[in-house]
Amino acid sequence: MALTVEDVDRFELSRPRLAAIAYRLLGSSDEAQDVVQETFLRWQAADVDRIEVPEAWLTKVLTNLCLNQLTSARARRETYVGRWLPEPLLAGDPMLGPADTAEQRESVSYAVLTLMERLSPNERAVYVLREAFDYAHREIAEILDITEAASQQIFHRAKKHVAYGRARREIDEAAAQRIVEEFLAAATSGRTDELVRLLTKDAVSVGDGGGKVPARTRAFEGATAVANFIRALLKPAAAKSAIVGGSSEIYAWAANGEPAVVAVVDGRVVAIMCLEVTAEGITACRTQANPDKLERATEQWAAVDHGKPLLIV
Repeated sequence: MALTVEDVDRFELSRPRLAAIAYRLLGSSDEAQDVVQETFLRWQAADVDRIEVPEAWLTKVLTNLCLNQLTSARARRETYVGRWLPEPLLAGDPMLGPADTAEQRESVSYAVLTLMERLSPNERAVYVLREAFDYAHREIAEILDITEAASQQIFHRAKKHVAYGRARREIDEAAAQRIVEEFLAAATSGRTDELVRLLTKDAVSVGDGGGKVPARTRAFEGATAVANFIRALLKPAAAKSAIVGGSSEIYAWAANGEPAVVAVVDGRVVAIMCLEVTAEGITACRTQANPDKLERATEQWAAVDHGKPLLIV
């Protein structure tokens, strides 16, 4: 059945929300856009005049497409080269979705997106719909074809799985800039103890190169090990420049609500390191360097005024 202009407009009004849900569920902008487009095709094929609540219908279709995608993604990640980390999105990207409450901001933080890999597809869906988009358990139950009581139980279980021992700090973009500037200054000071001071004792550093950029499979653990790695990473080296295609310009930015170090070569984002910050200090450095997961960041980077780099390595 052909859609009217009004039907298409109705879908387009929902597109940003659908994309934000899909990104949180899948951790990938490309996959999110694919399932949103598939949702549109389902909308196009439906008898939309008989759909009483279009928003609920679209959310149900999209969520179930994402659940199918998550199931197949788990199988693909078994053969993924090295660590798998979600795709980071730079501050201002509309796909980050709502950020009005602390719960919404935390649910899309890079730390939580990484922790959500522990969840089953159903747990992830309930957590995202409830925590980030404030759906009632009755609505979630209808979307997932479960009982309201089951939705509540799944949500509490999911919350426990992504809970962290330390409370993450609420950080605005100005604070993120200052934290990264201090982090880079310490990393390039020539004194390891300056960087160790900013890290928690049990800090970790992990990276995702996707088999296309060298990245250590095992995490660096402990403040000293992480500090030594970061210092080496930010030290100019011909071999390193050859890998990324030239000297990297290093910027202080924010990604997924966390302070981020952004490395850029000839306008192309080649790495984003997200810093998880707690009251005790920086507890994790998670670096995305897989070029397949940085294409959207490169597009976003080209559209903003990023000023001059803090460092060139």
